[in-house]
Amino acid sequence: MNTSSYQPSPIILERYAQVLVHFALNSGEGVKPGEVVDCVVPDVAKALAQALQKEILKAGAHPMLRLLPTGFEKDFFELANQEQLTFFPKAFSQARVKLIDHQIGVIADVDPYDLKDIDSAKIMAARNAKKAYREWLTKKETQGKFTWTMGLWGVEAKAAVVGLSLEEYWQQIINACYLDKSDPISEWRQLHQLQTKIKNQLNSFSMESLTVKGKNIDLYVKLGADRIWQGGSGRNIPSFEFFTSPDWRGTEGRIFFNEPVYRYGKVMRNITLVFKQGLIIEAHAEEGNELLQEMLKTPNANKIGEYSLTDKRMSRITHTMAETLFDENIGGPFGNTHLAVGMSYQDCFRGDAATLSKKEWATRGFNDSAEHTDIVSTTDRVVTARLTDGSEKIIYAHGEFTLD
Repeated sequence: MNTSSYQPSPIILERYAQVLVHFALNSGEGVKPGEVVDCVVPDVAKALAQALQKEILKAGAHPMLRLLPTGFEKDFFELANQEQLTFFPKAFSQARVKLIDHQIGVIADVDPYDLKDIDSAKIMAARNAKKAYREWLTKKETQGKFTWTMGLWGVEAKAAVVGLSLEEYWQQIINACYLDKSDPISEWRQLHQLQTKIKNQLNSFSMESLTVKGKNIDLYVKLGADRIWQGGSGRNIPSFEFFTSPDWRGTEGRIFFNEPVYRYGKVMRNITLVFKQGLIIEAHAEEGNELLQEMLKTPNANKIGEYSLTDKRMSRITHTMAETLFDENIGGPFGNTHLAVGMSYQDCFRGDAATLSKKEWATRGFNDSAEHTDIVSTTDRVVTARLTDGSEKIIYAHGEFTLD
């Protein structure tokens, strides 16, 4: 498969690397001299890896580059036995977590359907075996000792899926990340100020719950006074969303997602989820249902971990991209709402997350799972918050926040 018919100019890749290294990491402050930055980049994005190394070195930090070979996954899942699927190098992984201060991940799926014929149970088993590694990084993050960010490398296959040329696909990435500007970091810092204002407005309300209503959406989401909204942290580039992690025990209702989900080398389309007393009691995808059902078998994946909204006025993404990093931030006529099944985000706790034990997280209704998959809807909806004083306020309508 030809993935190199178009490649952005060196200046665009330099700007992309600058945004990821000097803005996204350290929550908007960029890396510091002496810090260790783990860069995980597919081999087709070698040019971006080189640009990242240059910027990390310029910052006086230490790059650890890992070029991932593309096209190897299918062989692994076809040939690996159960022991090989679940192999986890614990000591090696612990040492890596202890060493690194930041991580940059780049997504470049040269074949979004690469694993379509692989038993989803195998994919889940391999994923579940690595849960401890993610938990160690999350703990380090809540202690303020680790940050991460993600970026996207455009490939022919993803562009073809959404009906764009590779150059048009890249133009979406360039616009979304402000790489069309001479000083994209300045643009991101200005946006960060606006995001901070909206986030502070959201968090000035003590929200007990949300009611989400629209075509094919009638959902009740319990929050609680100990929840806050997050957004604009640099964890994803681009990131235009505002999200929170609900108390999973209070989710009720039905939601349909009109956007496809490309996950684990497969695709799921037209997903419907039905919640009762916090649990998903019905789930169906018109395409990819086998993967959806296998995902939901993962412990606690049948519970909500995240609820999110994107304001159409803020997003610079104008076309679906067949990639969650972008699709969960799309604008369009109605913005988007999405939720994630599985793992919750501990930084959505209104307090010092580092002080809570695993049992205390559970008693507060923060979900813990090896799974975290975002599912997106771009249809019109109205979101009404019920505040802890009993009053109600519409916080989002027709793709926009209504906070003033």
